[in-house]
Amino acid sequence: MIRSLTGFGRAVGTFGDEHFSIEVSSVNHRFLECSFRLPGSWSVLEPKLKEALKRRLARGKVNITLRRDRGPCGRPNVKCDLNVAEEYLNASRELVDLMSSTERLSLDTLSRMDGVFYQEEEEQDLDAVLEAVQGVMDEAVTQVERVREQEGAALAEDMKTRVSEMTDALAEIERQAPEVNAQYETRLRERVAELASDSKLTEERLAIEVALLCDKSDVNEEVVRLKAHFAHVTEYLGKSEPVGRELNFLAQEIQREVNTIGSKLRDLGVTREVLRMKSELEKLREQAQNIE
Repeated sequence: MIRSLTGFGRAVGTFGDEHFSIEVSSVNHRFLECSFRLPGSWSVLEPKLKEALKRRLARGKVNITLRRDRGPCGRPNVKCDLNVAEEYLNASRELVDLMSSTERLSLDTLSRMDGVFYQEEEEQDLDAVLEAVQGVMDEAVTQVERVREQEGAALAEDMKTRVSEMTDALAEIERQAPEVNAQYETRLRERVAELASDSKLTEERLAIEVALLCDKSDVNEEVVRLKAHFAHVTEYLGKSEPVGRELNFLAQEIQREVNTIGSKLRDLGVTREVLRMKSELEKLREQAQNIE
């Protein structure tokens, strides 16, 4: 079953005395692009978590947010570095003397200076943290995959409808083609008769004119290729692995064949069906952008 590129999942877990949650969201993207938001000392886990995510998802712009709810036991200790504070005060006094000023460095300003206050966090076994976090992330990703599969099923049904509509339009073009070709044949005979009245006409030139006019109305190759493309689209929609790129490529190939038919058979009825196919193809192409 194909999967879409959009989904959301959330899971919660514990490590020691603290709780944490992980949210995973995914939207459309040509490739797999992962963006992590990890707190403090846990940010070093990002490379390993990214490797694990790549084994689960093939495409999409994926955002992973981890939030820690440490509770009273897990909160970091806030420390004040008195040596750093004293250095700031000494430097400020020198500046006051230099400027002959009466201003003094306030407590509020000093407390916001870099390095005066800092958080001291208890060292943790990062391998154990990684195991806990990765397990919870896997739960969230499983939810994302479930949503993607549900949306993918809906997309597949819609795309099958588009293929069915294009197949009907192609069948109508096949039905009209003999009549259109008969009209071309009539014009061809008129052209040959006109050329035959030209005393300067050579056999070679006559053969070239006939070949060009005949080739212009022959769309059999395009029809055969389109049927094959439609069959391939339907086949890909039944696969379980990522097929978004393949479907995009097939949409381009279908567009090429439809354009060729439209240029070869310049008939009002055929043009109507060609436009119908182009409309359905555009809808199919838009849906293919949403598939992993």
